[in-house]
Amino acid sequence: MKNNAIVTLEGVTKRFPAGKGLFTALRDINLTFVKGEFAGIVGPSGSGKTTLLNIVGSLDTPSEGTATVLGKRISDLSQKQAALLRNEGIGFIFQTYNLLPVYSVYENVEFALLLQKINTAERKKRVMESLEWVGLADRAHARPSTLSGGECQRVAIARAMVKKPALVLADEPSANLDSDNSHHIVKTMKKLNEELGTTFLFSTHDEKVMQHLERMIYLKDGAVDREEYTKDS
Repeated sequence: MKNNAIVTLEGVTKRFPAGKGLFTALRDINLTFVKGEFAGIVGPSGSGKTTLLNIVGSLDTPSEGTATVLGKRISDLSQKQAALLRNEGIGFIFQTYNLLPVYSVYENVEFALLLQKINTAERKKRVMESLEWVGLADRAHARPSTLSGGECQRVAIARAMVKKPALVLADEPSANLDSDNSHHIVKTMKKLNEELGTTFLFSTHDEKVMQHLERMIYLKDGAVDREEYTKDS
């Protein structure tokens, strides 16, 4: 990967069937993200933010162009290879938390490690470390139903970070949170970004999140409209 880039998008276009034709969700996207960035894809609903994040996360492939993530060309990966890339190198944080209600906080976070065949002692160490990062070590045995929305999202952050991925994708992570919780969640992610060097890439139109980003890529009708930097690189 050249120049420390972990994500490179070259001419990425995405089309979906719509009626008798095609809908173009992304148009000729050219972007690069490097290790340690804290960046966001911003814009209104329907601008293509989630579609772009799905391609970066190997959940989808471009119709045209090239997306290279952690040295892997997304279009060249089999389903098994794409799953391996996600399991080993990418953490996901969603607006709906996606916690398993019948499992404890500990088990929800541990789940991300089970496919990696890590031994029990190491899993316990890493799960508790992740819960300490987000201030929830004392809630390890609680069920998600007993947590607040902000606490559930902190569990989701711990689940994403327990693998110590190079890249975390956060899709509207504050959508279901009030203002105080939104700020707390983003500050937690920023702390992890600084301490671990993890690259965070957000999809958001929330001003409360945007004010913490160091780089913002504005999408309009599926194309990059402009970029803004709030911190010197």
